[in-house]
Amino acid sequence: MTTINGGSALDGLHWQKEEVDIADGSNGMLTQEDFFALLTQELAQQDPTKPVDNNEMISQMTAFSTTDGVSQLNNQFEEFASSMTSSQALQASSLVGRSVLVDDNVFGMAEGEQVKGKIVTDQAASNVSIYVENTAGEVIQTVPVGSVAAGSATFTWDGQTSDGEPAPEGAYRFRIVGLVGGEAQELQAQTYRKVDSVTLAGAGGSILLNLNGGSSMALADVVEVSEG
Repeated sequence: MTTINGGSALDGLHWQKEEVDIADGSNGMLTQEDFFALLTQELAQQDPTKPVDNNEMISQMTAFSTTDGVSQLNNQFEEFASSMTSSQALQASSLVGRSVLVDDNVFGMAEGEQVKGKIVTDQAASNVSIYVENTAGEVIQTVPVGSVAAGSATFTWDGQTSDGEPAPEGAYRFRIVGLVGGEAQELQAQTYRKVDSVTLAGAGGSILLNLNGGSSMALADVVEVSEG
């Protein structure tokens, strides 16, 4: 006996919804023209016995205007941020070859170079001395300062050791000690560093200044700019 299955030839087939790509650049978002087209259709198709309430229509228009305004504000903010980044990049590039004040007491220097820095204290100090130390922690020069008033005071190290010889090229640090209120304290030291180059897209997208001695700092961390 021959058995005939009663299933249709369409069994096992299914309808797949066709996907249409939107190529107008709107990403499927309603525009102001779309809103007014929908509003016109809503008014045309309304029940004459139950017309659209004026307050409801005004509410819809207000909501769309607010959304459109926020979208435009976001676009303007992106343009402003891009303009600010370009301005900062131009400002940073002008610092190449100049010196910037860094809130750090460690610095690199070439042989025969002079290094300028600042003493920072919120109280007057006496018997202040500046100790120049190498990477091994050895004091290679001691510069007596005396008394300093509250605030900041600029100083310059001539780059020489206590023997009167030029300090070799390398990394050094300033350690400043003085008496504040009769007690010995270490005071804050800042140094001027020369900018060798600028990295326009550093970590996190920030603008970085590449300083002599191999270190870097963000443009936003610059305390002061000096000519030399």
